[in-house]
Amino acid sequence: MDQDRVAALGLELHEALVARRTVSPLTGRGFEITVDDAYAIQTAFLSHRIAGGNRVIGKKIGVTSRPVQSMLGVTQPDFGMLLADMAVPERGDISMSTMIQPRAEGEIGFVLKRDLMGPGVTNADVLRATEGVIACLEIVDSRITDWKIAIADTVADNASCGVFVLGDRLVDPSRLDLALAGMIIEKNGRIVGTGAGAATLDSPVNAMAWLANTLGARGIPLKAGEVILSGSLAALIPVVAGDAIRVSIQGIGTCHANFVP
Repeated sequence: MDQDRVAALGLELHEALVARRTVSPLTGRGFEITVDDAYAIQTAFLSHRIAGGNRVIGKKIGVTSRPVQSMLGVTQPDFGMLLADMAVPERGDISMSTMIQPRAEGEIGFVLKRDLMGPGVTNADVLRATEGVIACLEIVDSRITDWKIAIADTVADNASCGVFVLGDRLVDPSRLDLALAGMIIEKNGRIVGTGAGAATLDSPVNAMAWLANTLGARGIPLKAGEVILSGSLAALIPVVAGDAIRVSIQGIGTCHANFVP
């Protein structure tokens, strides 16, 4: 794909974000978009936010479950960048006026104490580089109309990043089998989803190693101090103003968010 089209699509997604509106699927416009093209569009999209004073504070892994991969016709996850203005405090309010079509996910977040740079990163390397794991809520939000996404659409749209909330407890991962860590997600006090760490590539540590090696091949490190969201442990939960979401992850802790007008 030529650079002018990459830049134009990145700007279109940025303008949709600012205006809180959606755009038609990029993959339905009569031209081919490879996954590499989509990552180039993602970079162009993010460049507008960074030029406005934002900064990268972490990364996220998406499309980690087998059913979602099958739906999108892919055999591996994708990734996006977390920016400073995406972070919401624990028990904080998320204004629906800043969202478009949000959905909540319960995840295990990793906070790094040292850099990780592939290729060749192993699960043991991931654990040695991790300061702690933490319960997390990611609120994904697509700029693509009605979530009608192919893999190139969500990659270009920064892996459908919206905002995220971290719990207030950091836990040493060496004390846990993260694949077996069970999760419950509640909406307004009612259980609406369950899962376990094995939902993300059989273990969140596998997902972390995949990300370090995939980004390493592109010359991008995972940096000390960054937070990495390792992928959803259950189905996405639609949310509206007035909802309260709570995620509980066995051995790790809880995380809460409130949705306001």
